[in-house]
Amino acid sequence: MNLSMRQIRAFLFVAHAGSFTRAAERAHMTQAGLSILVREVERQLGARLFDRTTRAVQLTDAGRRFALVAESVLQQLDHATAEVDALGQLSRQQLRIAATPLVSAHLLPQLLARFRAQHPGVRLQLLDSDLPSVQAMVESGEADLGLGFFFKVASGLVRRHVADFPLMKVSPAAQVPGALGRATWASLKGAALIALPSDNPIQRAIDTHLHKIGVARDTAASLSVSFLATQISMVEAGFGQAVMPTFAVAACRRHRVQMEVLGSPQLKLGFYRVARRGVAETEAMQAFDEAIAQHLPSMSR
Repeated sequence: MNLSMRQIRAFLFVAHAGSFTRAAERAHMTQAGLSILVREVERQLGARLFDRTTRAVQLTDAGRRFALVAESVLQQLDHATAEVDALGQLSRQQLRIAATPLVSAHLLPQLLARFRAQHPGVRLQLLDSDLPSVQAMVESGEADLGLGFFFKVASGLVRRHVADFPLMKVSPAAQVPGALGRATWASLKGAALIALPSDNPIQRAIDTHLHKIGVARDTAASLSVSFLATQISMVEAGFGQAVMPTFAVAACRRHRVQMEVLGSPQLKLGFYRVARRGVAETEAMQAFDEAIAQHLPSMSR
């Protein structure tokens, strides 16, 4: 048996109207089309559901029994449809963003404030954690999208390029920084470097480049910390210099450090947005993509 909702609704239209003519008018279809649907229900059930006379159409005992079941099924279906629609509306009106601590603390607050002003109906949630956890939250569906330097992602995620950030040297200074300066990679020779852990993807890219140009980092003499914000504070305290992407400019401006973009050659790191593969993009996600493309570049100069 393979009854469709259209067939069941056609049967109930006739049962309530007591007439194929009136039922066809209420169902906005032809009487012939309605009759075909009802006959198909009777054929599949193997029972006559209506007694048809020239004056009226009345339910048989089998018809009355089936009407009770059909009414219950359609009522449950309508309730479930309404609940699913409400959940869909909620998901379309919320945006859960996972990002690393420095992005969450120094880039996203300004950007999200602008986004909220333009889209006041969207409920925002910011989830700050380390890069592996950001990816895990997006994979599990806990977050709608993630932001960070994703050099590689799991097969269940889609990675979209957002921006490129050149690397800069951050050094101690007597005052908070003004405009970004310029420096060469050779200026790092012999410097005490405050680095991220060697398995961090940003640090791996930096170390690979340093080795390539013959300015290898002395890992034994380097001080290792887990987060970019800690690097900046340690530089300010005089423990050494650090190399980091210019997306940390906003954070550096709160400290007494000097910022110089490294060149000859210049190395840029790609900043990405990740989302679950196969999941439909909501209007809120699309609007956020537009906002980040518009505002992010100006926030790292």
